[in-house]
Amino acid sequence: MTRVASLIATLAIALATLSAVGALAGPASPSELAEAFRARVEHRLDPPPDEARRYGELALGALAQAGIAPTAQYVALVDRSPNVQAIFIYWLNDGAAPLLIGAAAASTGRGGEFDHFETPLGVFEHSTANPDFRAEGTRNKSGIRGYGAKGLRVFDLGWQQARRLWGQGGTGTMRLQMHATDPDLLEPRLGSVQSKGCIGIPASLNRLLDHFGVLDADYIAAAAQGLPMWMLPADHTPIASPGRYLVVVDSVRAERPAWSPAPGPRRTSAPAGGK
Repeated sequence: MTRVASLIATLAIALATLSAVGALAGPASPSELAEAFRARVEHRLDPPPDEARRYGELALGALAQAGIAPTAQYVALVDRSPNVQAIFIYWLNDGAAPLLIGAAAASTGRGGEFDHFETPLGVFEHSTANPDFRAEGTRNKSGIRGYGAKGLRVFDLGWQQARRLWGQGGTGTMRLQMHATDPDLLEPRLGSVQSKGCIGIPASLNRLLDHFGVLDADYIAAAAQGLPMWMLPADHTPIASPGRYLVVVDSVRAERPAWSPAPGPRRTSAPAGGK
């Protein structure tokens, strides 16, 4: 083979590789991820523009307080207020207003039972220091699959200090995680306090975050260094500029806003004793 032919063959292989990588790439822009959110996520919420701005500002404020610059990345924000119980996904870009990708019903800590905590406030980093894992789909003695259906991602945010919601109260240590919940018994209750302190989200949102690596910046960086990241899905197609932070706030609402109705038939606006 001549040198020219060899160069042409090498170029062809490179182009084929780039084409394959492009085919596996996730949404190319925040607007495309927002479209995917609308098409795939159940239990969606549609906060009006003023509410979207308000929660975006809460995310920026919490990150600033934690000393984190709002560089180009995605972030998840949860409002633990009993009258909201929602999760919001934002795109942040330094100098621009936060862009709401989508919102959905969620569940946080419920009091009155042993080993239940108030979901802690703050900014939590999704890091390989606290490796994620996959739900086994097993049921507890009450028949509940606390982590949801088998194979769903459990996003682990490490040990955290939180207020006990049983016994004498006070502060204790809990494992903060974000995960799906029992699809039959507890997912219909998203939008109300139901968990032992973790953050329950729709299985469809779990799959979207997992598939597109929305909060997987640390995992993607580790995989690029050749470290085995077995918890990433086989069809992982990460978006550009993924994030790594979960923010928990409390809006202390006295009443439920119309855009976040209590669990019921309206809650499942699907397009097309949990943990």
